[in-house]
Amino acid sequence: MKRRFEIDAETLPDLPGMMLVTVEALKDLGGSATIQELDEKVIELEGVPEAEQAFTMPRDENRTRVNYYLAWARTYLKRGGALDNSSRGIWALTETGSGIADLDGTQAIYDQVTQEERERARQKRLAAKLAEAHKVSEVEVMADDGPEDEEDWKSVLLAVLGKMPPDAFERLSQRLLREAGFTKVEVRGKSGDGGIDGVGVLRVNLVSFQVYFQCKRWKGSVGSKEIRDFRGALQGRADKGLFITTGHFTSQASDEATRDGAIAIDLIDGDRLCELLKDNKLGVETRMIEEVSIHADWFEGL
Repeated sequence: MKRRFEIDAETLPDLPGMMLVTVEALKDLGGSATIQELDEKVIELEGVPEAEQAFTMPRDENRTRVNYYLAWARTYLKRGGALDNSSRGIWALTETGSGIADLDGTQAIYDQVTQEERERARQKRLAAKLAEAHKVSEVEVMADDGPEDEEDWKSVLLAVLGKMPPDAFERLSQRLLREAGFTKVEVRGKSGDGGIDGVGVLRVNLVSFQVYFQCKRWKGSVGSKEIRDFRGALQGRADKGLFITTGHFTSQASDEATRDGAIAIDLIDGDRLCELLKDNKLGVETRMIEEVSIHADWFEGL
């Protein structure tokens, strides 16, 4: 089957093609999926090789090009009424999306949303000119600078993590595992122990077992080779491993991590790492903003 899109290091991929494969992937997944499930299914359907999955954005080496443009594909589909997403990050097909059967359907949505974006950009330029004419310091605009499921705070956090010395990142991983319930967490990063950076004990009900972990600051994608190398270091030592990275895992790496008959390896990529740091309040603070709504009709009914 001919591929609908290809990723290279510079040019913009065929977004309508990516939108079509996204719809097909959601249909294969039963109509709804998490972002990770959806991205992996698209990559599987298109047969995107690891080399293409490793290309990163020029200004953000922690974000791969394929994931970035798939986020834009979801954004276009949502603005065209073909997809919806919940507050828990689950994306689902709408009735409109379920009716898309070919490239003509996604091309029509792409053209519609592109035209709307051009109008929004025109309104933004007009607002800026009015602000300058009236010496207004701030102008509220509607135009967006990124896809709807792109979270800027994660990019900032990953940039901070990328500047940490390796031993400091290992200590951060150690602290995170302790917060998650591990005990006897020991860092062994300087021992050259076959890629193993540390070990901890996790108790599940009445059973406890050792988990060896590797934690790497990584730009771009971690491939299947790194997973195989880590598993090789685990042979004869443990029944389970944990790989923590600031980067992404290719679909081949995810498959290798759960390959039948081999030591299972759990994966924590940069996106999940950011969520865990936020949930455990490790260097990330969340501020809740109170929103007040006035219902004038309630007072009128008194």
